[in-house]
Amino acid sequence: MRAFALAALVMFALDQGSKWAVVHWLGLKHRLAIDVLPPLLNFRMGWNDGINFGLLSGHPAAARWLLIALALAICAWVTWFARRDGRPRMMIAAGVLVGGALGNVADRLVYGAVADFLNMSCCGITNPFAFNIADIGVFAGAIALVLWSDPEKTR
Repeated sequence: MRAFALAALVMFALDQGSKWAVVHWLGLKHRLAIDVLPPLLNFRMGWNDGINFGLLSGHPAAARWLLIALALAICAWVTWFARRDGRPRMMIAAGVLVGGALGNVADRLVYGAVADFLNMSCCGITNPFAFNIADIGVFAGAIALVLWSDPEKTR
């Protein structure tokens, strides 16, 4: 469990630290846009009160608490799943996923919405969406859990 806890803590700290630095210290919440290395990397302020790409954003109060409960339930299940497997790489993958999910939960509790600010485009394709470090952790952790899972260990 040590690898799990460390991975979760590091991911949570990276997410919350990056949000504090970009949203507050650089003032993105007021500036709304900062071109860092256009078009590859830009900071664009977005407050997501729904799911990915703004799904469920029409009912922010209900969605907020539903999504917090859902994220916590998924974190509990992922922790259980990784502990059953027991391999260090599964514990790290699960920790990265849980740390990212808890980073977005913290945003929902503090701000009422998730702070998204990373915007990346390339090769003539303009990406209208923003995301954050927590989203990277959730995605990377989930992919690693799927790729590294051992069906024999989880039965």
